[in-house]
Amino acid sequence: MPEPSPDAWRRVDSYLTELLVGADPVLDAAVREQHAAGMPAIEVAPVNGKFLNLLARISGARRVLEIGTLAGYSTIWLARAIPDDGHVITIEAEPANARVARTNLDRAGVGAKVDIRVGRAADVLPTLEGDSPFDLVFIDADKESNTVYLDWAARLGRAGTVVVVDNIGRGGEIADPATTNSQVIGTQRGLEMLARDPRFDATALQTLDRKGYDGVAVAVVI
Repeated sequence: MPEPSPDAWRRVDSYLTELLVGADPVLDAAVREQHAAGMPAIEVAPVNGKFLNLLARISGARRVLEIGTLAGYSTIWLARAIPDDGHVITIEAEPANARVARTNLDRAGVGAKVDIRVGRAADVLPTLEGDSPFDLVFIDADKESNTVYLDWAARLGRAGTVVVVDNIGRGGEIADPATTNSQVIGTQRGLEMLARDPRFDATALQTLDRKGYDGVAVAVVI
């Protein structure tokens, strides 16, 4: 079997995107607004957005927590997956990003389902205690805080809550025990927590898509 190359995996990603996701002017507009605002191109790939959407639908999620909004691309995918009376709370540290996300969400017709909380996630998460538990948590923010976010995912969830952690492959650097990259180290600590913390049962997959070589972890709160 030939080794994958960037040209090959981008070609496969395009094939899968066209076949299984299709064109979506609303999502395309959200990405354009993100780029126009000067935000980095770090939104999930379309196939990954649909993966989140399917996970939310498979799990029957009604309440979703997203840590890391950016311009709302993945938020749209999640909000589309829940019923009309469902609720997404998404946390974004940058007020300018949150304003772009609000425009994108309203244009997508899902704004009424989504509450954007602006601030550092470590500060916002404690304010959510006492509410109904979340059915799905998507973690896609600063990697150095992954263990903090996972702890709150368990505390704010319930038995059966689905937890998804993005960007766990780090271009293969995740398996380097000598790394000095703080984002990789934070990701390693998060994966170690998923392996050892009795509140979780988890696995992880490497991914190759238009965003490059990375990966995603999926866990359930037990």
